[in-house]
Amino acid sequence: MDQEQDAATEPATLGRYRIEGRLGAGPMGEVLLGVDEAERRAAIRVVPAQLAAEPGFRERFRREVQVAATAPAWFVAPVLDADPDAEQPWVATAYVEGPPLHRFVAENGPLGAQGTVALAVRLAEGLAALHAAGLAHLDLKPSNVILAADGPRLVDFGMARSADGSAYAQAPVLGAPAFLSPELVAGVREVGPPTDVFAFGSVVTFAATGRSPFADARPRPRRTGWPRRRRSSGRSTPGCARCCSRAW
Repeated sequence: MDQEQDAATEPATLGRYRIEGRLGAGPMGEVLLGVDEAERRAAIRVVPAQLAAEPGFRERFRREVQVAATAPAWFVAPVLDADPDAEQPWVATAYVEGPPLHRFVAENGPLGAQGTVALAVRLAEGLAALHAAGLAHLDLKPSNVILAADGPRLVDFGMARSADGSAYAQAPVLGAPAFLSPELVAGVREVGPPTDVFAFGSVVTFAATGRSPFADARPRPRRTGWPRRRRSSGRSTPGCARCCSRAW
């Protein structure tokens, strides 16, 4: 019944894309699968009308899409199209094939030494390029890391820096509690690269051990003490080692 209701509320088209299904949903809206005239697939995030109605949201959205288009295409899902003026604003990014990190680990176990190092280096290089472009993701977690054939990619792009470069756009406290940085948990509104760096450590820990160092975190966790270490086999899962190292 829920699937029938979702299908009934999905638009037939958005811009140049025909809608073929629903990929997921979150606080920032649902994500639809779109296909253009050339049969190229895109992940289209559609912003809820209530959020779009907030004062200043559309201008922020427009600015963030423009800046996000400058993100390194080898690391993120590139921006393909957007309509900030639609009744429900939307942005389309390239659809990235591959399993998300959390699903891969659930099915195959921790990545082991080789796979974890390969993933960590790729993420570190990508985040450095992202931050140099004036961007921050702000929701880095295993489900947003896709193990693509040409190397890990970061999807479900977050917030862009303000046009004057003085501060990052104010963001609601979103994301998975087990991967949130202390400043997001504390409700600090102006956040940036340090948030991604903190989450980077948690994601790499997850890849190596199969769990976040804050696996029992709640929406407002108290992050004290050191995470408990778990043993890793030290062996890399072949599929992960291949996909993580192809980009080098």
